[in-house]
Amino acid sequence: MIARSYVLVHSPLTGPAAWGQLPDRLRDEQIDVVVVDVDDDDEPPFADGYVRQAVAQIVDAQPAAPIVLVAHSGAGALLPPIAAALHGGKQSARGYVFLDAVLPLPGQPSRLDLLQEEGGGFVAAFAASLRAGSWFPTWTVDELADIVPDAEDRVALVQSLRPRGHDFFSEPLPTTGGWPDAPCGYLRTSAAYDHWVGVAGQLGWPIVARDLGHFAALADPEATRDALLELTGSL
Repeated sequence: MIARSYVLVHSPLTGPAAWGQLPDRLRDEQIDVVVVDVDDDDEPPFADGYVRQAVAQIVDAQPAAPIVLVAHSGAGALLPPIAAALHGGKQSARGYVFLDAVLPLPGQPSRLDLLQEEGGGFVAAFAASLRAGSWFPTWTVDELADIVPDAEDRVALVQSLRPRGHDFFSEPLPTTGGWPDAPCGYLRTSAAYDHWVGVAGQLGWPIVARDLGHFAALADPEATRDALLELTGSL
């Protein structure tokens, strides 16, 4: 499909700084771009608060149809309730892209459940650390140097981080029936999300793979744009 609008949905663990110059590179192609900026989902239910604010921003922006929702990282699990709320407001998505993102699962899994689904042996220790009072993510500028090459981008990303505690990661995520109601595709940019690439492949979704790192939009916005356009063209 040819999208007239992309709606970029950032992870609840970061802000829109994770998109870097990607919105501008898409606009260079005469594409309408809406960048969601959720910043007040600090109280439970966290996911409901995120969805509510994201949907309000999308509706207010009135993006031109057809709309493609693009989720990064942890935002992937929230695309179904966002889409359902948009549909209820008569503004439905025509496609979904998961950019190095987790996928929605049946039922109401928590984010810890999604991590466990990936087969990570670290999940039990991670959950115990959260129960003991730690928060995640707490990356520093130096720790991100290998995956975010530009120093200003690293600073902006670190400043946008939204560390969360156990109640966030253990919260059951909202679910919705009848999803997906439009074509889906997966844009893989790092090996860390290969589990979800495999799930997408089993579902028969088109997949585009690039080795750009998890924060691909910051590492190489032009290459990320091109891969996104390629994937959307196959939906």
